[in-house]
Amino acid sequence: LNCCAFNSFRFLVKGGLAGAAVYVAYDQGLLGSGREGAEALKKAQETLPPAIQEWTDYLGWEVRAAQLPSTPKIDFSLSASWNKGVHTVMSALSAAPSRACEYTVEGWKYVKDLVK
Repeated sequence: LNCCAFNSFRFLVKGGLAGAAVYVAYDQGLLGSGREGAEALKKAQETLPPAIQEWTDYLGWEVRAAQLPSTPKIDFSLSASWNKGVHTVMSALSAAPSRACEYTVEGWKYVKDLVK
């Protein structure tokens, strides 16, 4: 009984943490449009270094700004990648009927050659 209760408790804790992570991501605008995501990233880049410095001062750790890694420069357009994926899928779907006909003809030729 203890094992089942412990596993149920672990499941509830993990589910709660996952739900909280999704809520925070939604609340900060990370699940919105690309513009909202870019604004959230900019806000995080402005907020994190002072917050890290505040916590290191509070904990008594000495961290110089040179020791903190710089924020990576992200030059990635999610909308362009999404659009490229949509175009690729749509072009594959539009070519599918003609490709199916070609493969059917090739298959029939192969079967006829085997029967001879």
